[in-house]
Amino acid sequence: MSNNQNYNLVTILGPTATGKTGVAANLASKINGEVISSDSRQIYRGMDLGTGKDLADYFVDGIAVPYHLIDIEDAGTHYNVYRFQTDFIRVFNEIESRGKFPVLCGGSGLYIEAVLKNYRLIEVPPNKELRKELEDKSLAELTEILKSLKQNLHNETDVETDRRAIRAIEIEKHYAGNPQMESEMPEINSLNIGIDFDRELRRQRITSRLKQRLDEGMLDEVQKLLDSGLTPEQLIYYGLEYKYLTLHLTGQLPYNEMFRQLEIAIHQFAKRQMTWFRGMEKRGTKIHWINGHFPMEEKVYAILQLFKNQ
Repeated sequence: MSNNQNYNLVTILGPTATGKTGVAANLASKINGEVISSDSRQIYRGMDLGTGKDLADYFVDGIAVPYHLIDIEDAGTHYNVYRFQTDFIRVFNEIESRGKFPVLCGGSGLYIEAVLKNYRLIEVPPNKELRKELEDKSLAELTEILKSLKQNLHNETDVETDRRAIRAIEIEKHYAGNPQMESEMPEINSLNIGIDFDRELRRQRITSRLKQRLDEGMLDEVQKLLDSGLTPEQLIYYGLEYKYLTLHLTGQLPYNEMFRQLEIAIHQFAKRQMTWFRGMEKRGTKIHWINGHFPMEEKVYAILQLFKNQ
């Protein structure tokens, strides 16, 4: 597979609880590969069960498959898509330099698309003068300003609120004045594989996985983070498991209500992930969807066939 002259990346994507990590690790073990995580929360140390790291999945037939961009930051620090793209470029180049094949794996659609579409990402400082100039404009006016700066308004979340629109304008104006600062993204040609289950089974898997992680000590994990000095507000910032378990541990939600609300929130999150991936397809990214019901050997075989028969 490493001799292929076209693809230089395989991306395994899909909503939460679809077994992406196992597929990526098993594929990597067959193609002399290494896995790059594109999960926006798995970068944090000490946030294991809540982020679903599934580190045991990186052992295939008793051999450890190398993985990257997991456990690289302390909980409490803020990470963003710019930093992810920068880290991805570094790791991608390192893997290739060792003659290995990179496999990108995750559910953070924005992170994945930033790589596949080579988003222009630079760290943009606040522009107080520009913000003051724009603060009295309506969302419709801000949208028109942004459209005048961007050839293609592909990310509609940029204009969901006044604040987002102003930030998007700020970023575009900074790009225009600093074109030399764009990331040195390598040319990426990725075979993109989506893992999916039918909606009802996906819901069952999410609920089962949530119960399992609670049984394995997810509440203890969150309590340990609180005991380490992180504030409830810092953990709530990370959303989903960390939000609801923190609310329970600080006495704001009874256990059963915590479980009910968290379960609903994860289902809604999975739905948003699928919406993002469908949006990627509409924006021109080809994704080959594989039925998650298939045994692991069949899923890996199907991916290898897609690769060979391009």
